[in-house]
Amino acid sequence: MSKIVIDDLSKQFIKRDKYIQAVEQITLTINQGEFVCLLGPSGCGKTTLLRILADLEKPTNGSVHIQQNDKKKPLQSMVFQENGIIPWLSVEDNVAFGLKMRHLPKNYIRERTDYYLEKVGLTQFKHLYPKELSGGMKQRVSIARAFANDPEILLMDEPFAALDEQNKFILQEELLSIWQETKKTVLFITHSIDEALLLSDRILLMSAQPGRIIQDIHINTERPRSIEQVRSDSTMTQTFLDVWEHLQNEVKKARLK
Repeated sequence: MSKIVIDDLSKQFIKRDKYIQAVEQITLTINQGEFVCLLGPSGCGKTTLLRILADLEKPTNGSVHIQQNDKKKPLQSMVFQENGIIPWLSVEDNVAFGLKMRHLPKNYIRERTDYYLEKVGLTQFKHLYPKELSGGMKQRVSIARAFANDPEILLMDEPFAALDEQNKFILQEELLSIWQETKKTVLFITHSIDEALLLSDRILLMSAQPGRIIQDIHINTERPRSIEQVRSDSTMTQTFLDVWEHLQNEVKKARLK
């Protein structure tokens, strides 16, 4: 079933009296429960597309439709590249924040909060404040809060980009574990080909600015996957090389503009 339908979407910005075309003529369907990664050169409009889906930006042309199956749930939650947690709230209160804003029953809020704190390994740190946490722990809080709020879709903008490799692998595994349990529809921005191959059902390759979807790659390798499998499987290796070549070509095009 179609969850996100984007039809002929374009977005322009005005900067210093000039029109900047961020994304152009994007037509795309994402199905219920799919994990989709957006991959493309820097500045190609990936974040702009995500912000439009999050209703933080309005498209210049075209349309976006997100199928809402439960009017009581929020339509989307977004996890940002920089940690977006609230500095004056504890870990526990950060995770519970969206639920409290919806004025849900206290017992339900406590149950959901405790469950996702345990899923991301933060139960023993729930009374700490953001200033007392590492970067990886802050991103755990962001992920727990997003899933606890039970949105229709989850939008993630390079949430692990600033982490070291070990923390990144741990959080990728935790994210996949929660996703496989909830089957949320996820749109995930990354610059890492390995990360896209590990996480996604589909990889959408974007062109240099103005961003367009120029290839839709389906990843058919069975789950669960490991990073070792991604790096050793011959099919995955060929996909990696194809994506790498695409990115190199698009970066060259961007430099010639």
